[in-house]
Amino acid sequence: MSENANNDKNDLLNALNSVNEVKVGDVVTGEVLAKDDNQQLIVGIEGSGVEGVVPPRELSSSQNVDDIKQGDKLKLVVTSRIGSDKEGGSFLLSSRRLETRKVWDELAEKSKNDETITAKVSQAVKGGLVVDAGVRGFIPASMISDHYVDDLNQFKGQELELKIIEIDPVENRLILSHKSIVQAEKAEEREKLMETLHEGDVVEGTVARLTNFGAFVDLGGMDGLVHVSQIAYERVDKPSDVLKVGQQVKVKVLSVDFDRNRISLSIKQTLPEPWDGIEEKAPVGSVLEGTVKRLVDFGAFVEVFPGVEGLVHISQIAHEHIDTPADVLKVGEKIQVKVLDVDTDRKRLALSIKALTDAPEEESKPKKSSNKRPSRKSNDRSISNAPEEETGFTLGDLIGDELKKSGSNDDDNK
Repeated sequence: MSENANNDKNDLLNALNSVNEVKVGDVVTGEVLAKDDNQQLIVGIEGSGVEGVVPPRELSSSQNVDDIKQGDKLKLVVTSRIGSDKEGGSFLLSSRRLETRKVWDELAEKSKNDETITAKVSQAVKGGLVVDAGVRGFIPASMISDHYVDDLNQFKGQELELKIIEIDPVENRLILSHKSIVQAEKAEEREKLMETLHEGDVVEGTVARLTNFGAFVDLGGMDGLVHVSQIAYERVDKPSDVLKVGQQVKVKVLSVDFDRNRISLSIKQTLPEPWDGIEEKAPVGSVLEGTVKRLVDFGAFVEVFPGVEGLVHISQIAHEHIDTPADVLKVGEKIQVKVLDVDTDRKRLALSIKALTDAPEEESKPKKSSNKRPSRKSNDRSISNAPEEETGFTLGDLIGDELKKSGSNDDDNK
């Protein structure tokens, strides 16, 4: 046999043997031969002598079946055998899965080098977040942040920096964490905060958590507590009534203790003082609407502006005698009051309800003068229960009121 004949025979044997070299999982080059009625690509697998099929769904994200022409060459991965007839196209091929394989290889390399990745959150599901990292990734709820997250939907559409916790390409399993990134960022921010934050500073923060006793505000690196009493000048029953998680707030730093990780803050001390301009807002003789806030033996405290309460002394509640303010008033009740006196320096308002109503006919008649000293017996008990720090009125003020004539509307509550 001639040398040429031997070469031809060897080439034929090699070509035939190459058919057996195409295996599932191989990466091959395919030349586009045609498109069938279902828009599937019929390709010849280079160096094998056999054909394969590429369904449109198996094209990569950057490929469009309409743009692919006869003669184009594609990098493909063999995904399965679809028949025994090697000449009729017996392999299913995919460029999409080849692209995915590259992504897994890149992710595995990043994981090995302890590198982070950036991925967009595609949806919130029960138990965590699904992200698109070229392949499907999952962030368990416990690994989203350094504190409990109530609403996972807030992250939808966000791009997050993530650490690879677990990777398994065979099982298509990719577990990621954003918590570790947050913790690292906050540790760095905390160092900066320790150098720059001081008592008395007024800074911006974000409401991170709400509790019954106050609001935790993220200052960047650390949370500070705004106690419920420091949220507003008016009384706040629940922080959630006036604040929302994620809300931007201005706060004043009351105290800092980095050793104990404690920062005390105030929102109300950044707000205008409610008593400022009170003489213009509540001049003597004006009539205001207020809300009964507290009832005590000696009268009622009525809030006429947020953070501004005035006292309606028991003698100014009604023309007729009443034993206790609770006989005619209720906490939370809206009432009209007349301003009798304004003391800006000591932050006191003397108010009257009865000054807005006509006195009964028998009380409107002039009374005969009497040299008898008014009895204090009936009011001793209520006056003795009037501590200065609670009411804003001294014991002497209230005793003096009781010694004045009960018919005087303007002088009873000076």
